[in-house]
Amino acid sequence: MKFYTILVLCFFALNATASKKAITDEGDVVVLNDDGTWIYENGKAESEIKLDMNPFTFSKNSDSKFMLKSGKTNNAFWINPKKWTFKKNANEHEAAEYTFNAKGTDLYGMVISEQVEIKLENLVEIAFDNAKSAAPDTKIVKKEYRMVNNQKVIYMEMEGTIQSVKFTYLGYYFSDPSGSTQYLTYTGTNLVKKYRKDIDDFLNGFVSQL
Repeated sequence: MKFYTILVLCFFALNATASKKAITDEGDVVVLNDDGTWIYENGKAESEIKLDMNPFTFSKNSDSKFMLKSGKTNNAFWINPKKWTFKKNANEHEAAEYTFNAKGTDLYGMVISEQVEIKLENLVEIAFDNAKSAAPDTKIVKKEYRMVNNQKVIYMEMEGTIQSVKFTYLGYYFSDPSGSTQYLTYTGTNLVKKYRKDIDDFLNGFVSQL
């Protein structure tokens, strides 16, 4: 199975079997999975990471000269066409509006766009819960506010395991009256350091056209 397929499951797959719920001594609701693992229903323990503002500002790389526009929101994405290939998913039922691959690498990306405006902090909670539904050991490594091309976004980095594959996905989350956007990259956890510059350059191509 291609790494891309495995990682897509992290975002969109739902547990096929029914899960049971229980209440802890502290009154928190937890979901009990058939494999004996459990998670907080609202992601409480793992998602309660204080959000600070990164003091630096982030802007698109000068080599990112090709712009893709969202058909659902007023956002756009500058990429370096010499490094990245992309596919526009024309099927409106597909979750990802665009998918990407850094040429000759195991680094991937996607744009998930919705026309519904979602409070930014809630948007990252939803993304975290979706990841946990497929990979119960998913944890947040880093989460912070950033100013990217004059827009306030949340950067979130998560790690988890699916089918013995340790993965990391990193992305920007943004919402405004035109809708909500998840602009993401993902790869094997052991490859993040190797691809860090390409990841940063890709993500910093995000712009809002409002």
